[in-house]
Amino acid sequence: MTDRPEWTELPDLASRRFGGTVMWATDELFAEKENLVNPWVPAHRAETFGPKGQVYDGWETRRHREPGDDQAIVRLGLAGTITGVIVDTAFFKGNYPPFVSVEATSLPGYPSAAEVAEAEWDVLVDRASAAGHTENFYAVNGSRRYTHVRLTQHPDGGVARLRVHGAPIPDPALLDLDALDLAALENGAIVTGCSNRFYSSPNNILSPGLAAHQAEGWETARRRDDGNDWVTLRLAGAGIVRFVELDTSNLKGNAPGWASVSGRETYGEWVPLLPKTRLQPDTRHRFALPDGPEVTEARLDIYPDGGLARLRLFGRLTEAGRANLKARFDKTR
Repeated sequence: MTDRPEWTELPDLASRRFGGTVMWATDELFAEKENLVNPWVPAHRAETFGPKGQVYDGWETRRHREPGDDQAIVRLGLAGTITGVIVDTAFFKGNYPPFVSVEATSLPGYPSAAEVAEAEWDVLVDRASAAGHTENFYAVNGSRRYTHVRLTQHPDGGVARLRVHGAPIPDPALLDLDALDLAALENGAIVTGCSNRFYSSPNNILSPGLAAHQAEGWETARRRDDGNDWVTLRLAGAGIVRFVELDTSNLKGNAPGWASVSGRETYGEWVPLLPKTRLQPDTRHRFALPDGPEVTEARLDIYPDGGLARLRLFGRLTEAGRANLKARFDKTR
């Protein structure tokens, strides 16, 4: 059980793991702005001093002696709708900002930091109070697709992480709809359920690129019963799955022994895509599938427990899937 808001289970659109980057900041004298989007939990070692003071795993600005606020602009790794924001002030106890604001904007292409700064911004969090050495949660009723966010500290101080949780919304014009990973977060897939996320989030298995280590995949606690662990997801759109990739890279003593994949047809029936199949540790497995039905959801079962680095479901969108993907994009513009 957890008292964290439910929206924190959605992917962090700003994470460096998905390609998020801090484009600009007014000041970073004490600690670098890039730390804001680090995917790992903030760390701290007391009495580790550099030439500018205590070394922090976060973004910290100098003390203001004149009126003004500090700001940082983040380009999201995954553009999408925003459901909640975390401003984590971990280990900033006497030097955190007492108030913060968060804004967002949507821009096409690859604008510079100066061009982003001149954009029109929507307010997501309006000068809200913040506490030190804690995760500050702010729910957002976002219905627009955003590409950039701006964090303001009122007036200055340190923030360890900025987490921007939401649903990825890809631009259909930038996808090959005849050949894509239907399970990729960047293509609009999203986790809808999970049996266990003790060690790490199931969103990781839908992430781009290869996992560098175990923590960049999904790993469950050890089961002590006769059941098995599973993840369900909504695909990028209705489609036909042609290939399944199950990647157990970096998982050597904790890979599942077997796995299976099922798909949910448009009218609601679950059908097998990949039967229960033996897996090897630390291995990228790829399986070709026979022509199958149109499916809108998928379920991965691992037996009995363990971890997976990545799940890929390569295929093509059907006409219904293309229409739905375009409608989601148009609705949030």
